Amino acid sequence: MREFAASVVKEFLHIFRDRRTILIAMVMPVVQIILFGFAVSTEVNDVRVVFCGDMSDPAIRNAVDRMDNNRYLRITGRIDSPDEVEGVFRKNRADAIVLFGRDFGSGLVQPGHSQVRIVGDGSDPNTAQMITSYIKGVLQAEQTDFSISFTGEKKTSMTPVVQLMYNPAMKSSYNFVPGVMGLILMLICSMMTAVSIVREKETGTLELLLVSPVRPLWIIVSKMIPYLVLSAVNFISILLLSHYVMEVPVNGSILLLSAAALVFVVTSLALGLLISVISPNQRTALLICGMGLTMPTMIFSGIIFPCESMPEILQWFSDIIPAKWFIIIVKKVMIQGSGLASAAKEMLILTGMAAVLLAVSIKSFRTRLQ
Repeated sequence: MREFAASVVKEFLHIFRDRRTILIAMVMPVVQIILFGFAVSTEVNDVRVVFCGDMSDPAIRNAVDRMDNNRYLRITGRIDSPDEVEGVFRKNRADAIVLFGRDFGSGLVQPGHSQVRIVGDGSDPNTAQMITSYIKGVLQAEQTDFSISFTGEKKTSMTPVVQLMYNPAMKSSYNFVPGVMGLILMLICSMMTAVSIVREKETGTLELLLVSPVRPLWIIVSKMIPYLVLSAVNFISILLLSHYVMEVPVNGSILLLSAAALVFVVTSLALGLLISVISPNQRTALLICGMGLTMPTMIFSGIIFPCESMPEILQWFSDIIPAKWFIIIVKKVMIQGSGLASAAKEMLILTGMAAVLLAVSIKSFRTRLQ
């Protein structure tokens, strides 16, 4: 028994002396439960709602105030005509638009006569369904209060007309195809680049290349080009499968979509190069790519959970995930048919990330290996 107790004590000492084991066993579960608890949420918060209607109508004014006071909704603007709906979505000014009819107020006391239409962004069908449900609930509650105050009877017969722009059939592929495209390109580019260079470091052949007459910069570029070509083939394959098999439309410019993919691939390759610099071996590089890139990309890029529903500090963290901006561009170009003007912000952010990561990666690589 004494030998058994000594063995147990010895194992505890080994664990406490290894900081990485303590980090994995004690710190990582705490971090994961905090991240999952706040980031993984099916609720949609801070929904931006734009409305169209006559504010001189008391019923419309009360309905707008009720929506603005709802914990999930926020009134961000007003349009003068239903013709402006598509422009609002293309400029990303709203998540939903409520169009009140001219006789909305009088229709509240006449069941079946109230005219109101809710327009959502169907490029993300799950989120759009939740948003329209929130707004329908608010409008039906307003009708109930309005009916009680005028007739003394509780009436909730109003059924708003719901329209989903860009995805009226509510196909889920419209949502997950852009996300999977970003996830696949990031993982393949970063993982293959990181493992390839680390393998050269382990075998000692990279040092032989660095003492050759070829400049280190061109050595790195020559190692990145094959993966750039492979990524281009993957992008084309994914695009063809998405359009012809999953029936996801390509409403915008393929040239713009390809340019965004090129910038994103360069960003991912630079990220892989940076991982290769800090990784002593292939196993560490794979672990960093798997745990350090896959999990944050799936949670914080908007593939599964909307970033707008997360706490503000996690929204800031999501802004440094390159896949988030690429997925937004893909949705705007492929599904909404937007042009460069609508995707300019995301393109600039992605280009800036690519430039910074590439510069830092090449500088760190030359510093560590020369």
